[in-house]
Amino acid sequence: MRADVRQVADGTYLVHGSNTNWVILKEGDALTLIDTGYPGDRQLVLDSLAQVGGSPEAVAAVLITHAHNDHIGSAEYLRSTHGTPVYLHPAEVPHARRDFLQQAHVGDVVRNIWRPGIVPWTVHVLRVGGLQHNPVALPQPFPADGPLDLPGRPVPVLTPGHTDGHCVFHLPEAGIVISGDALATGHATSRLKGPQMLLDFFHHEREQALASLELIGALDGDTLLPGHGPVHRGSVRAAAEQARQRAA
Repeated sequence: MRADVRQVADGTYLVHGSNTNWVILKEGDALTLIDTGYPGDRQLVLDSLAQVGGSPEAVAAVLITHAHNDHIGSAEYLRSTHGTPVYLHPAEVPHARRDFLQQAHVGDVVRNIWRPGIVPWTVHVLRVGGLQHNPVALPQPFPADGPLDLPGRPVPVLTPGHTDGHCVFHLPEAGIVISGDALATGHATSRLKGPQMLLDFFHHEREQALASLELIGALDGDTLLPGHGPVHRGSVRAAAEQARQRAA
């Protein structure tokens, strides 16, 4: 299986998995992996590491934007098999352990089954393990405030709403924002192209998710790497505002 790996800047790669993305940051031989796709994306994750000249052993840490199954799919595998630390915002750590679950449930999907794309998206979710019980056994909070001492020096920024502890990651020197599910550019359930919020039922607190767009817009950047959809080139502030207007 070949992953769709796109280099977007020096040492920065956006990888398109099966309806979800992850990001690889590389410095020398060391890597930071941000998100890990669905459980069924594991071979794509491993292939993407190989394509950038790395390996699971080269991953200094896994950073997670939020603990939905399409973002933590291989996090526990990397932790338990290769000893890779898995870091999240403190508010998201118990979510990754599955002390609770903040994600769309079957009832939400049934109520929205009439929407274009929902049926094939649901079939795909089932096929790639989106409903598996897939906790991270020993998730850890970010080890410091500000830039993390990891390849790429990513800066976590709390953007709650999609989940309580959702974070985006800012690469200030590169002008890049890695936005997870707080700001997308496409989705299997959306006919829109370009910056947008996911459908309302995907968010734990929709109004808070809407407010977090202002936090993203305040970050200096001209490249957006979303959890769903293609790379967006242009003002991150303008992208966040477009998504806000569309949501309104």
